Amino acid sequence: MRDCEMADLSFIPSALLSVQETVDGITRELNLPKPPRLVAISKTKPNSYIMSAYESGHRCFGENYVQELVNKANELPSDIQWHFVGHLQSNKCKLIAGIPNLTMVETVDSVKIAQYLDKACAQHGRARLNVLVQVNTSGETAKSGTDPSNVCELARYIVDTCPRLALSGLMTIGAPGDMGCFDVLAQCKRQVVEAVPQAAELDRAGVFELSMGMSADYAEAIRRGSTNVRVGSTIFGARAYASSG
Repeated sequence: MRDCEMADLSFIPSALLSVQETVDGITRELNLPKPPRLVAISKTKPNSYIMSAYESGHRCFGENYVQELVNKANELPSDIQWHFVGHLQSNKCKLIAGIPNLTMVETVDSVKIAQYLDKACAQHGRARLNVLVQVNTSGETAKSGTDPSNVCELARYIVDTCPRLALSGLMTIGAPGDMGCFDVLAQCKRQVVEAVPQAAELDRAGVFELSMGMSADYAEAIRRGSTNVRVGSTIFGARAYASSG
């Protein structure tokens, strides 16, 4: 970690700018009302990497692991807007709901998680937490997310029975190289908007979120309707995971 902290991080601002320029360019190309949100995914990266992007003006970051997010949120500036984008277990809901500047949980994939997260928000006195329903658009058993056929039911459950959660849209990871996963999520959006009046209101206001697209495919995701892209390695470099041996 110390070596990472002392590393030359000048590549981060330039990489971040390049991604943002790509996002802005597609926004102009498609004549979108506003550019999609760029969530810089900083999992496994030390605080110095995040601060390099922060000092360039970026404020929206995403983490995959609850404890890592808790630690970073405690140590880094309070105006960072944190997104949780990893698999969420029910026994971690209370921990994550206690992060004051947690802006969104993108990975609510079951009624159980919605229940636990809503209860955790109440325990912390949190008025509302933005959430996305995670959808398994690829059918891969290793991927988290509710089945597309269950999306409307879960969205309706959140709206009707979870007063501390604000349904903000849908999220998917998808299979690498399979752009059809983006189309599946867009179809899920159309179904939810038709079935859930509150979602229809968000859509009419132009604020129903589709979180899809990562480093390898965020440009195509935007062209297929993404409003929230999650880019990590393109900004921060390849991730280094601890060896198990």
